[in-house]
Amino acid sequence: MSIIHTLPFEWLVGLRYTRAGKGGDGNNGGGFISFISLISVAGIALGVAALIIVLSVMNGFQKQVTDRMLSVLAHIEVFDARGDMPQWRESAQEALRNPAVLGAAPFVQSDALLQQVDGAMRPAIIRGILPAAERNVSEIANTMRQGRLDSLTPGSFNIVLGYALAGALNLHVGDKVTMLLAQAQATPAGLLPRMRSFTVSGIFEAGHTEFDSGMAFISLEDAEKMERLGAPAGLRLRIRDMHAAPQVADELKKSMSGDLVMRDWSKLNAVWFGAVQTEKKMMFIILTLIVTVAAFNLVSTLVMTVTDKQADIAILRTLGASPRSIMKIFMVQGAVAGLLGTALGVGGGVLVALNIDVIVPFIEQLLGVQFLSKDIYQFTSVPSDLRWPDVARIGVVAVFLSFAATLYPSWSASRVKPAEALRYE
Repeated sequence: MSIIHTLPFEWLVGLRYTRAGKGGDGNNGGGFISFISLISVAGIALGVAALIIVLSVMNGFQKQVTDRMLSVLAHIEVFDARGDMPQWRESAQEALRNPAVLGAAPFVQSDALLQQVDGAMRPAIIRGILPAAERNVSEIANTMRQGRLDSLTPGSFNIVLGYALAGALNLHVGDKVTMLLAQAQATPAGLLPRMRSFTVSGIFEAGHTEFDSGMAFISLEDAEKMERLGAPAGLRLRIRDMHAAPQVADELKKSMSGDLVMRDWSKLNAVWFGAVQTEKKMMFIILTLIVTVAAFNLVSTLVMTVTDKQADIAILRTLGASPRSIMKIFMVQGAVAGLLGTALGVGGGVLVALNIDVIVPFIEQLLGVQFLSKDIYQFTSVPSDLRWPDVARIGVVAVFLSFAATLYPSWSASRVKPAEALRYE
C-alpha cells in the first residue's frame, strides 16, 4: 500500500484539488483555477528567489567593503586609560596568549593637515607604525602602489599617502609635504601649530575611499616625536574571526593587566554598519511584499476553488465530514502551494546566488553593458555572500504567509451549508 493511500482523507482531497479542477479533468472552470494556482506558486517562488538573491548581493557588498576596511583597520585597539603605553611589549605578549589573537602592533594616531608646496591643503589621519609589526595586523603592505612600507624608518620622516590623498595634493614619490598638527607651540611670534616637512616615500590604495583619501602612515618614532609622546598610544590586534571581536575584547580586558580600554572594529565603524543593517532590514521588508502579494493571489485562488467546489463540499458534509475537516482540505491545498513555491524559490535563489559570478558576466556580455564601474566601486564583479540563516528566515516567512493566506478561504469553505449548495445542482 502506497504512502498516499494511508493519508487522512482531508490530505487526499486537498492534494487532488491542488493537481486539478472540478472532477479532476479541468472542466467547468477547474482548469482556469489550476492555472491561477500555478501562478500563485510561481509568484511565491519568484518572491523568495528575489529575496535570497538581493540579500546575498547586499551581503557580498558588505563583505567586500568590510574586507577593504580591515585591510587598514585592526580588529581590536587597546589603550591604557592613564595615557600612552610604555609597557606595550608586555601587553602584546599578554594579548598573544589568547589563542584567538594572531598579531599585535603598536601605533600612534593623530589628526593633521597636509600642505603641498603650492599651498594645497587636505586633512588626514596620521598613523605612526612599525612596518615589520604592522604586517601582523593589517594588509597595508600589500596595497602599496608605489614605494615600500619599509621606507618608514625611524628619523627618516618619510610618509606613505593614500592614493586619492596623494592625487588631491598632486604629490608623487620623492615630493615634500608639510604636516601641521593641531597642538600649538609657543614661539616669539606667538602660538603656532607644530609642523614638520616629510618626504613622500610611498602611495597605497586600500580600495576604500575613506582611507585612500584621508589616511597617511609615518614611522612610529617620528609620530611619537610629533605628538611629544614617550611611548606608543596603544596596540592594534588582529584575531582569527573578526565577527568574534566584541567577545575577544571582553576576554582580553579580563585577562590583561593594567587599566585598559578596548575598542573593536564594529564600534569604530558603528554608524556605517548601523546604516547597512538598517538598509538590509528595509530591503527585506520591501521584498517580502512580493511574497505577500503572491500570498494574496493564493487567497483569491482558494476563494475561487471554494466557490467552484460548493457541490463537493456539500456532498462531503452529507457523508459526515465535519466543518473542521472541510477547513483542513483547503488548508492542505494552500499549504502545498506555499511549500512548493517556497521550495522552488529557495532552490532557484540559492542556485543564482552561488553562481552570480558567472551569470552576471554572461548578462553583461549579452547586453553589452557593465553594471559596476571600477571608478566608483573599486571592483567590477557583482559580489555575493549567501548566508544560510538568511535563507532559513526567508523560507519561514514565505511558509508562514502562505499558511496565513489559507485561513479565511478554508474557514469560508467550512461555513458552506449542504442544502443551499445542492439546491441548484
